[in-house]
Amino acid sequence: MDHIDPRARWIFSFAFLIAATSTWNWMFLLAYFIIAIIWYRLGNTTWKETRSGWRLVLFMLFMMIVINTIITGGGAGGVVPPGGQLVWPNGFNLFGKTVHFGLTIERLWFAICQILRVLGISMNFILIPYTMDARSYGATFSSLGMPDKLAYTTELAIRFIPSLARNFSVTMDAQRARGFELDDIKGGVFSKIGTMAPLIIPVTMNAILSSEDIADAMDLRGFGQGKRTWLYELRYHRWDYVVLGFSALLAIGGLVASYVFHMGDFIVPQFFYKLFA
Repeated sequence: MDHIDPRARWIFSFAFLIAATSTWNWMFLLAYFIIAIIWYRLGNTTWKETRSGWRLVLFMLFMMIVINTIITGGGAGGVVPPGGQLVWPNGFNLFGKTVHFGLTIERLWFAICQILRVLGISMNFILIPYTMDARSYGATFSSLGMPDKLAYTTELAIRFIPSLARNFSVTMDAQRARGFELDDIKGGVFSKIGTMAPLIIPVTMNAILSSEDIADAMDLRGFGQGKRTWLYELRYHRWDYVVLGFSALLAIGGLVASYVFHMGDFIVPQFFYKLFA
């Protein structure tokens, strides 16, 4: 992944997004999911490095799949035809009572398709903040056609949370070195907030001062007065052209298959019905 141009990464991710969201056909979604796994493996990331991002993705999946699709059925509206074959036509036993639950085989298969789609898209985009050099965001967005102001603003927005986390960690270590106890804070909510003041105030003030320093430095250099050059230079190489070509094929092929040949409709395979026969 380190040898692939950041622009090619973004283009591939959006091409994958276009292809994956243009279909509900399980065969296409399975193929896209396999492509996403291969792409994700190129990043050589570990669970320890990416677990915070995956926790958010898994929480979203739980809300979308378990609650919105399986329990309420709202997420399947407009895709899964009404009616269908019940998974438990006679109900099932729960703590000695027979429970009748209206989950259909079609809705359950739709939930599986949702998992393939969301996980595939997530594997593409979750790699970007963990494998992309923070210095390259502005140059990347500018090269992709964004105005320089918007490109650099986007870079600052993306870099804000990691910078804030780093400042928080440094401030915490400094306060602990001065004897500030953080492991056993007692009292109510307001008491805890007051106790955390020696940690929160320096981090907040440092963030404000850093933003003022950046704004002053940009004004002194006449940022926004004309087209700028970027210290971080980007050049396409052979593999980048391969990725760009595959991205175009993926997006165009997915759209043509779904909207020209109408191959993207939701279909429940027969083998899945047989599992509940």
